[in-house]
Amino acid sequence: MLVLVAVAVAALVVQGRYAAEQGAEHRSLAAAEAFAHAPGTAAALRSRDPTAQLQPAAERARRGSGVDFITVLDPQGVRLTDPRPELIGTRAEGVGPAAQGAAFTETFHGDPADAVRAVVPVRDDGGHVVGMVSAGIQYDTLGQVLNQQVPVMLAAAVAALTLATVGTALVGRRLRRQTHGLGPAEMTRMFEHHDAVLHAVREGVLIIGGDGRLMLANDEARRLLDLPEDADRRPVTELGLGPRLTRLLTSGEPVSDEVLPAGERLLAVNARLIEPYGGAPGLVATFRDTTELRALTGQAEVARGRLTLLYEAGVRIGTTLDIRRTAEELAEVAVPRMADFVTVELLDSVLRGDEPTGAVRRMRRTALSEARSGHPLQPVGDLIQFVVADTPMVAALHRGKAVRVADLHHAQDWRAQDPEGADQALEYGIHSLITVPLRARGVVLGMVNFWRGTGSLPFEEEDVAVAEELVARAAVAIDNARRYAREHALAVTLQRSLLPRDVPDQEALEIAWRYLPARAGVGGDWFDVIPLPGFRVALVVGDIVGHGLHAAVTMGRLRTAVLNFSSLDLSPDELLSHLDEMVTLLDTQASNAHSDGAPVTGATCLYAIYDPVGGHCTLSRAGHVAPAVVDPQGGVTFPDLPLSPPLGVGGHPFETGELDLPEGSRLVLFTDGLVEDRGRDIDEGLRMLRSAVADPDRTPEETCRAVMESMLPDRPSDDVALLVARTRLLDPARVAAWDVPFDVTAVSRVRTEVSRRLADWGLAESSFTTELVLSELLTNAIRYGAPPVRVRMLLGSTLVLEVSDGSNTSPRLRRAATTDEGGRGLFLVSQFADRWGTRYAAKGKVIWAEQTLGRTPEPDTTALIDELAW
Repeated sequence: MLVLVAVAVAALVVQGRYAAEQGAEHRSLAAAEAFAHAPGTAAALRSRDPTAQLQPAAERARRGSGVDFITVLDPQGVRLTDPRPELIGTRAEGVGPAAQGAAFTETFHGDPADAVRAVVPVRDDGGHVVGMVSAGIQYDTLGQVLNQQVPVMLAAAVAALTLATVGTALVGRRLRRQTHGLGPAEMTRMFEHHDAVLHAVREGVLIIGGDGRLMLANDEARRLLDLPEDADRRPVTELGLGPRLTRLLTSGEPVSDEVLPAGERLLAVNARLIEPYGGAPGLVATFRDTTELRALTGQAEVARGRLTLLYEAGVRIGTTLDIRRTAEELAEVAVPRMADFVTVELLDSVLRGDEPTGAVRRMRRTALSEARSGHPLQPVGDLIQFVVADTPMVAALHRGKAVRVADLHHAQDWRAQDPEGADQALEYGIHSLITVPLRARGVVLGMVNFWRGTGSLPFEEEDVAVAEELVARAAVAIDNARRYAREHALAVTLQRSLLPRDVPDQEALEIAWRYLPARAGVGGDWFDVIPLPGFRVALVVGDIVGHGLHAAVTMGRLRTAVLNFSSLDLSPDELLSHLDEMVTLLDTQASNAHSDGAPVTGATCLYAIYDPVGGHCTLSRAGHVAPAVVDPQGGVTFPDLPLSPPLGVGGHPFETGELDLPEGSRLVLFTDGLVEDRGRDIDEGLRMLRSAVADPDRTPEETCRAVMESMLPDRPSDDVALLVARTRLLDPARVAAWDVPFDVTAVSRVRTEVSRRLADWGLAESSFTTELVLSELLTNAIRYGAPPVRVRMLLGSTLVLEVSDGSNTSPRLRRAATTDEGGRGLFLVSQFADRWGTRYAAKGKVIWAEQTLGRTPEPDTTALIDELAW
C-alpha cells in the first residue's frame, strides 16, 4: 500500500509539473502574441527610442497577463525592454528562429533565469520582421505553484495510508478470530497427518510434562527405549531408562546430539524445553540410533584418511627432478600416517640416471623415514642384497606386486635373509611389513618397505592398495627424475663440448670467463673470443631461447656460424645481418619440416671487435643487453648502444656503436640470466653488477669471481655466460704507417722506408720477404685499386703488413696462364706470408699479410718454378 501511495503521489507531482509547464507555455505564447500584434508595437520599434515607448507598455502587459517577463527585442536579439532594466541592451540567447519569422515556445535554461518562454516575431505592414517579443514564466514561479499543491497531495497520501492500515488491522483481527477454531473435518485431517508423521519418522520422540510424566511417545521411541505398554502418564523415573538418560530427561536442561547408551545401542539425544498453552513447562526429547552410523563413520574416517594421504602424496612427491629427494619425499609422506618406518632402495643405475639394469637383487638404500629413533634398520647408503629366494622382498620382485606380512613373528621366510637382524627388529618392536616393488614402464627401479612397530596395528589388506598407489605415484616421479637427470647430463656435456674450453692466445685483451648452467636445464647461452687479423679480437656473447638439448644444439650451430662469418672479417652489423638470415632460414626449414623443436627466433647476440691500435671498439647487438664498461679508475657505465631486434625477426637493419677504451679498461659482456630472474628485475640486477665490478684493482679473473659470488646462487634459474676483457694498447712505436701517392714509382720509396723501419725494429732478416710481399700488394693497389693508398705495418707477436686503397674490388688468388704477363702477385704473397686476406672498410678495402717472427717461410719451390717458367 505504501508503494502504491508513493507511486501515486509521484505521478501526481509529475502530472502537476507537466500541466504547469503546458499552462505556462500557453500563457507565455498568448502574452507574447498579444503584445507583438498590439497596435503601435511595430511603429514603436521603428522609432528613435523604442525603449522609452515600449518599456511602460511591456510592464503593464506583464502585470496584466500574469507572466514573469515580457521583453521586446530588436531583430538582432538585443533587449529593448525588460523587467530588469540592467538587462536592457544585452543580447538574448536562442531567439534565432523568431528572427527568421517563426514563433516558438521552449523550456529555456540559461541567463538570466531558467524559464518557460515564448518568442514571437513582430512584423511591419510589408511582412518584414522588425523585432521580437519574448514572454515567459520562470521555473521558480512554477515551483511555488507546485509547492502549494504538494501539501494537499501528502495529506491525501497520509489519509490513504491510515485508512489502509486501519482496514488491514480490522480484517486481520477478524480472520484470526474466525480461524482460531477449525471445523471437525479439518481438525480430524490435521490430527491424522500429525499422528502419521509422528509415528512414521525414524527418530524417537518423547514429550514429558512439567510434572515429569511421559505425555507422548511415538513408535520409534518405544522401540529404541524398550518402553512398557502402559508408559503413558507414568513418571520418567519409573520407565527403566538407565541413570544417565533418566537424569537428562528430568534435569530440564537442553542438550544437542549427546550420545548415551541404551542397552546395546548408542543413541544421539536432543532435548528442548516447551511451554504448552496454559500449562507448565515441559520437555521434548528426540532419539536417533547411531550404532551403525558410528561403525560406518569409523570406516569413512579411515577411507578419508587414506584418500587424504594419497592426495598429499600427489602434491608432495615429485616436487623436484632430483631422484634422491623424490625417494625421501615418498618416505616422509608415509610416516607416520601409513607406517612407522619406510625404507626406499633404488638400483645404482637409476641413481646415476641410466636405464635400469636387470640385476635387481642389488640395490642402494636411498631414503629412510622414521617415527622414532634407535631402530635397527640399515642406514641410507648401504647396499641391500636379496640373496634368499623365499623372502617377502624377492617374492614381491618376482610377482611384480606388493607382499604383506601381517605378523613378522611367525614369518620364517623373512628371517632367512638375515636372522640376527630380524631378531633385533622384532626385539625393537617392528611386527608388520608391506614390501612393494617400485616399477615404471614395466621395469623395476627399486623397492619400498613399509614397517609398523609397537603401538601400531598390523597392516590390513586395505593398506596394500594404498601402499601400491603411493609407490606407483613415486615410481613415475622417480623415473621422470631419472630421465631428466640423464637428459640434463647429456645437455650439459654437449653444452660444455660446444663452448670454448679456453680462450685463444692473443695480445689485445686479458680475458676471463664463466659459464654456469641453469638449475632446471641447460640453456643456450654461449660466448666466444675470436682473434682477427691486425691483432684485433672479436668478443661474442649470445643467448638461445629455451632449454635442453635443442637449445644446446642450436647454440652450437650459431656459434659455428659466427666463427665462419668472422673468418670473412665482416663488420659487427654485417655479421649479425648474415646470422639473422641464417636463423630465419633455420626457422623456415623447421616449420616446413613440422619439427617439434622450438624456433630459434628470439635468440640474442652481441658481437664486438676491439682494435688495440688506438683502443677502438665497435659493437652491434641483436636484442642483447648492453655490456658494462669499467674505466681504469673503477667508474662503471652501461653505454647506450644501438639496439636491434633479436635474431630471426627480420626486416630491421643492424646498427653499430663505437667505444674508445683507454688501456686498462674492462669490458664486461654477459647474458640476461646474470642480472634478471624471478626474484629481481633487471634494474636491480644492473645495480648489483655495477657494485660487483667497480673495484679498479681487480683482474678479469677476480672480477668474474666477485660477480659470481655476489650475484648468483650455486644453481641459477637460467644459464649465465660472463666474459670480462681488460684492454691493452699496442705500443705506438710498433706501429708504422705511410700514405702512398697513386703512382707506381712510389713503390720503391715505400719499400725502402719499410726496410729501414724493419732494421730499427731489429728485423732485418725479414726484410726481403716483407719487401717482396709489400711490392706485390702495393703494386696491385695502385694498378687495380683507387686512391687513397695507405701502408701500415704492425709489430706484435707477428709482423702484419696492411695495404689499403679506396676500391671495393676484391683480389683473388688464381693460376696465371703461360701467356699472361701478370696474375702471379698474390700467388707469391701466399707463398711467402704465413697468412693473408682481405677485409672491407667503410670506404675501400684492406689487404693484409702476416709473417711469423724469427722464421722465414719456405715457399713451394716447384710451384714457384712453374709460375715463373714463362
